[in-house]
Amino acid sequence: MSAKWSRIFPGQAWQVAQARHYVAGLLEGEHPGLINDAVLVVGELAANAVRHTRSGWYRGWFLVVVGFNDDLIRIQVIDQGGETEPRLREHVSAVEEGGRGLSMVAASAKDWGVKNLGKGECSVWADLHRVPAG
Repeated sequence: MSAKWSRIFPGQAWQVAQARHYVAGLLEGEHPGLINDAVLVVGELAANAVRHTRSGWYRGWFLVVVGFNDDLIRIQVIDQGGETEPRLREHVSAVEEGGRGLSMVAASAKDWGVKNLGKGECSVWADLHRVPAG
């Protein structure tokens, strides 16, 4: 059986922490490693939405969707779109402050991707393996 939960957040930087708390709460009782990965993933995707898309503009928003099935959890952040599509950066120098977020998402996830939803909206998602707690 699958289930899906979602919550919309104002597109403000301090709301990224709220998105992390939201996901951690939904995953209560899951394996601690899965919770840590999910919190990292939603934090990176939400931060990117606020920093690099119209979601961070006045009255902007981003939507966090968490889908559950027997063996996977999908974390999805839907934003209001930006000038460019999210992508992995191949070369990030040691002195650059950013540019590693999607690499961390890719390392934590079984799979991840980007989908243009039309109307300027974009979905960035990551699938995480669901493992038994204990």
